[in-house]
Amino acid sequence: MSGRILQTSIALLLSLVWAAALGIGYWNGDVQFLDRAEGALTDLRLSSRGERPAPDLVTIVAIDDETVAKRGGYPLPRADLATIIEKIAGYEPRAIAVDLLLLDQGKDGGDAALAQALGKRPSAIAAAAVFPDAIQLLEADDKSPLARLPRAEKFLRPLPVFAEHAAVGVVNLTTDKSGTPRGIPLLVRTSDKVELSFPLRVAALAAGQDPVIEADSIRLAGRNIPTDIDHVLPLAYYGPRGTVPTVSAAAVLDGDIAQAAIRDRIVVIGATVTGGGDVFPTPFDPVMPGVEIVATAIDHLMTGGGILRDRSTRLTDAILAVALTLAIVGLLAWRRSAAGLLSIAALVAIWAVANYVAFSRGIWLSAALPIAATAPPAILFGSIQLWLNRRQAQYFAVKSELLQQFQAPALNKWLTGNPAFLLEPRHQDAAVIFIDLSGFTALSETLDIDAGLALLKDFHTLVDNEVESHGGIITSFLGDGAMILFGLPEATEDDARKAAHCAVTLCKRVAHWIDSLPGTMAPRIGFKVGAHFGPIVASRLGGSYQHITATGDTVNVASRLMEVAAKQGAALALSDDLLQRAGPASALSESGMLTGPSETLIRGRTRPLTVWLWRNDTSGSSNPTIPRSGGF
Repeated sequence: MSGRILQTSIALLLSLVWAAALGIGYWNGDVQFLDRAEGALTDLRLSSRGERPAPDLVTIVAIDDETVAKRGGYPLPRADLATIIEKIAGYEPRAIAVDLLLLDQGKDGGDAALAQALGKRPSAIAAAAVFPDAIQLLEADDKSPLARLPRAEKFLRPLPVFAEHAAVGVVNLTTDKSGTPRGIPLLVRTSDKVELSFPLRVAALAAGQDPVIEADSIRLAGRNIPTDIDHVLPLAYYGPRGTVPTVSAAAVLDGDIAQAAIRDRIVVIGATVTGGGDVFPTPFDPVMPGVEIVATAIDHLMTGGGILRDRSTRLTDAILAVALTLAIVGLLAWRRSAAGLLSIAALVAIWAVANYVAFSRGIWLSAALPIAATAPPAILFGSIQLWLNRRQAQYFAVKSELLQQFQAPALNKWLTGNPAFLLEPRHQDAAVIFIDLSGFTALSETLDIDAGLALLKDFHTLVDNEVESHGGIITSFLGDGAMILFGLPEATEDDARKAAHCAVTLCKRVAHWIDSLPGTMAPRIGFKVGAHFGPIVASRLGGSYQHITATGDTVNVASRLMEVAAKQGAALALSDDLLQRAGPASALSESGMLTGPSETLIRGRTRPLTVWLWRNDTSGSSNPTIPRSGGF
């Protein structure tokens, strides 16, 4: 007992160190290898939460395909952009945000008109930050709220003629490794100045107040907006493109727009034209326009309807990660039994539900951190427990090794209770069925490897299901064929009748399956079935890897009968021995067409065999036993 307590104590201590290290790193924003997993789990939670209506506050005016088609190309002439802004300004919006980089002079001489239009209402225009390959942070001794802001090398600013008439904000986004924007950096700085983000600049214009920068939040219009590390505003998408109310710039130019769509609202002008390049993948839309992401951020800032992830939620994540890790490792140490595993499953389920409920209510708790903190210690400790418990491990190993020696799954239960089964060969009567696809080899030469494998897998599954449902066993799959046995593990009076029923059902099912194949495959493939009843020798074959099989003349005859079926254009060729044993009420006489008997020479035998032929009479089905291209 003391040894077990020591092992558990060491496991708990190491688990605590691992989980605490991850938690502290996550709280500081230094655990970036979890970003991809966290992004995928966040997308899953957003999709599960479903679409939500956007606040009735922002309208997007989209420079879309219709606008570009009417105005003759993209980018729009500055004069057209000026006209759009003037018409919007005439409806008295709260603020106008132009999500376009106006870095160069226009070619149509419309710059002056555009600058004048920007001055008619509170307006903001976009700039962009350019970062070095290796982002540099401020000095460690800087204790200001901006100490962690990454430095930009420079800003790409709009022309001074526009900046004189409108506020300027930085449009950069924070994306994860999949390219999905997860947040908006509200502040960006160079070595000598700090710039506001474009959404924050627009929100400040609409609120009529400058924002107040605090350690882990932004205060705007008397409301505190918590932010993540580096003053990043987390994004929670409402839905696919168009969820934020959107009108075409072409409608604005034509005067075909309702005044209510603009008045007292924030209007964001941006490009959604196909091929414009300003698109990002999101959980609801793989090509979300950047302007809608900007509009979403503005909604979050103005209404507080975003999602909370800040220092406090990160601290909660760290505490939960440590607690969940210790609890699961403790349960593993307590008892590795069904009760212990059920307790662990219940604990994980409770955490997952709580995490989702918090997310659906606007609190972004990490899903990846607790998994990363818990999984390695739990797997390692569980593995060590299994290794130390040698007796139980050996027991399961013997059972596993015994069952893996045999190819017939139907024998597993029998072998568990009779491990000496067929250590000595057994002579008995049994029914043997062979089935084989005709033309598969030639067909497979024209298919790629995966397609050929999928076709063969479907065939094997069909045969396996039919044989199991009739109480037989498959002793082996022979490429595109199979050998089936009725009489093991114990012979019964019903073996021949069940084999006859199985053979008939196989013919019907395989014919139907072939008819369902694509038109390029079905005409090129067929099948043949042979069945016989007689004495066999059942035994184990193989060395360290063993399988059960049957040998003898009965097996050879059943295999050769497939050739007879193919030559005669029948689905099934069976011996009179099987027919007589199956009895007059067998499936052979209930459906299809049974003809015979005929004395037939079997390849490899000197004396003829009494043979019957069975054909499927299913209407509308092609004859599957006629040899297709490639022969048999």
